[in-house]
Amino acid sequence: MKRDYLLFIGLALIIFLLDQVSKWMVVTHIEAHQTLSVIPGFFSLVLVKNRGMAFGIFSQTRSGFYYYFLLSTTIGAIGVILFSFFWIKSSKKWLTVGLSLILGGAVGNFVDRLRLGYVIDFLDFFLKGYHWPAFNVADSAVTVGTFWLLLNIIQGRKIIEAK
Repeated sequence: MKRDYLLFIGLALIIFLLDQVSKWMVVTHIEAHQTLSVIPGFFSLVLVKNRGMAFGIFSQTRSGFYYYFLLSTTIGAIGVILFSFFWIKSSKKWLTVGLSLILGGAVGNFVDRLRLGYVIDFLDFFLKGYHWPAFNVADSAVTVGTFWLLLNIIQGRKIIEAK
């Protein structure tokens, strides 16, 4: 059976481009740590330069070790995604979608880290006293892709072998 390369690469490329364009728009229109309220009391845009990983873990560390650790971890994750794509059966298009979302997001943040030394985050959600750390389109794609894969694995063949 033929693999759906167009789905895999196309969706990953769309995610990558959406991520990079949205970051470019934020960088050109918002100053560092400036807050633009979109939905008062719930959602704002803010430019954050995240030198760490998810939720700002290791962001305060100035050691070069963490920078190279994050780069190598991302390269490893991209390798696992590519291996998984070629390993899964071509009939499992829904798994391909999840892997593609994760790939597009991983590459988006990887490019930021290589080019800038940090990842640009800008989506800022909060509700009353609760605040979610700022994130970006790439982070969203990785999260949605991961949950999509988990959902399909939990649901079993009913969803993942849809034709």
